Amino acid sequence: MCRPRFEMKDTEKGVCAPIGFKAAGVHCGIRKNKSKLDLALIVSDHDAAAAGVYTRNKVKGAPIAVTKEHIADGKARAIVCNSGNANTCNADGEEKAREMCRLVELNTGIPQEDVIVASTGVIGQILPIEPIAEGMPALAGALSEDGSADAAAAIMTTDTVKKEFACEFELGGKTCRIGAIAKGSGMIHPNMATLLCFVTTDAAVSSRVLARALKEVVDDTLNMVSIDGDSSTNDMALVLANGAAGNKTVDSADGEDYAAFRNALLYIMTKLSKAIAKDGEGATRLIECAVSGAADVASAKAIAKSVVCSSLLKAAMFASDANWGRILCAIGYADAVCDIEKVGVVLRSRAGSVEVCKDGNGVEFSEEEAKKVLLEDEVTIDVTCGDGTAQAVAWGCDLTYDYVKINADYRT
Repeated sequence: MCRPRFEMKDTEKGVCAPIGFKAAGVHCGIRKNKSKLDLALIVSDHDAAAAGVYTRNKVKGAPIAVTKEHIADGKARAIVCNSGNANTCNADGEEKAREMCRLVELNTGIPQEDVIVASTGVIGQILPIEPIAEGMPALAGALSEDGSADAAAAIMTTDTVKKEFACEFELGGKTCRIGAIAKGSGMIHPNMATLLCFVTTDAAVSSRVLARALKEVVDDTLNMVSIDGDSSTNDMALVLANGAAGNKTVDSADGEDYAAFRNALLYIMTKLSKAIAKDGEGATRLIECAVSGAADVASAKAIAKSVVCSSLLKAAMFASDANWGRILCAIGYADAVCDIEKVGVVLRSRAGSVEVCKDGNGVEFSEEEAKKVLLEDEVTIDVTCGDGTAQAVAWGCDLTYDYVKINADYRT
């Protein structure tokens, strides 16, 4: 897995950290709870290069078709998103999605063809456009350079915490910034995308190069997250790059400038991926599976995903039970080249580490010490293979009683 080679400096303000971006979030009335924001808007003061990746679910939300159409020319200036209703499997879905874009134009002056649209929430219910129309003037009026937190809150569904990050990095002798917000807590499974993720940057990057960087990074981050094995219908990850930092446009996927931008994107997306996994519905801990020594990258990724996707292992992690046989089982059915007789497993957290398997066989270990390791809220499962030099990391969470409760009551 490619890791950042350039220095990153964490900063505040999420999607508003880059120069020339504003955001806002309001309650317009799609969600019954008036304390829940449900409509978000992010805008760039300048034209921006745009790129996106989308769910591979055959059932796709109406906003995806409209967004693909609007960024076909490689540019956009605004992102509008509602929560509480997915606008999926509705005969008038695309009409409603286009109307959301028209409402943005009416209230901001940004052409509707330059607006990205997204929705998240219950599938199969008609999206009421009236609350959005009534709330849009207030939303546009609330746009500010301090609005990222409200935008992040407005796209949440069953999330318990906002996912919002930003950092500074050097590119072509200029200080650039990249920021992001995301939502994701359930219906999360590797197959990009399995969430909503909106990224902004003031770096100048061509849309073609932006699309390549996004795809590469998503494959190593968002596509390596799994909470429950369900791939959603509406998910997308989108990047806007407005060039306000003044660097020379990155127009090639070769050289140090591309590497610097890609690594900044990787840094932010890794933070988002871990935050999404940790905030899995009902979760009490983040599970990270770090694979090394695999025959090839595809095998490393398959093994890591298989481990974090195992319902049996996730249940064991909820109980802080070092049932390492479930890890070997998940490795065994992964679609990967792997000599099980060379596999080693170490459980690791802030409380220490415990080796539980060596050369495919169990080793003596203290159940008490293992329990201490697994009681932490972030646990890493180190899997070493003896087949090569490839590595990969995947993220997931434990499986708890609350996951069932949350999803049993989702519509009520």
